[in-house]
Amino acid sequence: MNLPSMVISFEPGPREFFMKDAAPPRLQRFRDKYQALQNNDVDVFTCLHFDVRLQSMSATAFVERVLCESLNVRWLLVGHDFRFGRGREGDIKRLRSLSTANRFGVDEFAPFMIDHQRVSSTLVREALTQGNMQRATHLLGRPYTISGRVIAGKQLGRTLGFPTANLSLQRLIPLRGVFAVRVNGAGLKSAAAVASLGTRPVVNGVEPLLEVFIFDFVGDLYHQQIAVEFVARLRDERWFPSLDALKEQMQMDAEQARRVLQV
Repeated sequence: MNLPSMVISFEPGPREFFMKDAAPPRLQRFRDKYQALQNNDVDVFTCLHFDVRLQSMSATAFVERVLCESLNVRWLLVGHDFRFGRGREGDIKRLRSLSTANRFGVDEFAPFMIDHQRVSSTLVREALTQGNMQRATHLLGRPYTISGRVIAGKQLGRTLGFPTANLSLQRLIPLRGVFAVRVNGAGLKSAAAVASLGTRPVVNGVEPLLEVFIFDFVGDLYHQQIAVEFVARLRDERWFPSLDALKEQMQMDAEQARRVLQV
């Protein structure tokens, strides 16, 4: 149709708006979503602020005010289970009716199936919660990745001989434990590493943190953006009685990660 492509999203997600802290954990950060769309040549990314005003808008008002008046939509593609408007009153049948009256086209795409299952965020979360990184990669079509800016930590890893690049995780994600990973960004390309993701029970941590020890790397990554690809889960996060015991386990984790990554 010779039109620019646009993806419409919501921030926060509707379930986060309604369920607050009880909402399912996000699979990726907003920045990662934006970057993924940019990498796939989407012309425009429109993010609608989901608030009381938008939540209370009727299906008809949403189509007329948002889709038509504000965005000038000429053709719309939605999932088979798409619902919209106050109280989820609008469905695909209602959307087709409103699109005819407002002169834009609508198409519906079928569920995307793998191994006779509909691929969904719920299915991916289940794979991640189970530590099944191979399954998660299969469902996503790419390794599960967390990206962020490296922050300064307490430098405990450095004192133990394992200096780490740390990423703060402001929102919960469905993943915990120790992993074999690869790191990209900040001059690194698929660099082999071992990572711990959790709340650091040995040092009485509370906030979730991703700590990445990059093999054979010397340099400063502070404040730089990196992306961590999860290859395999090695073990659960657990408490150790001493820092010496933790260091011994970290050495074993690193050796196991090297074997998995074949480095």
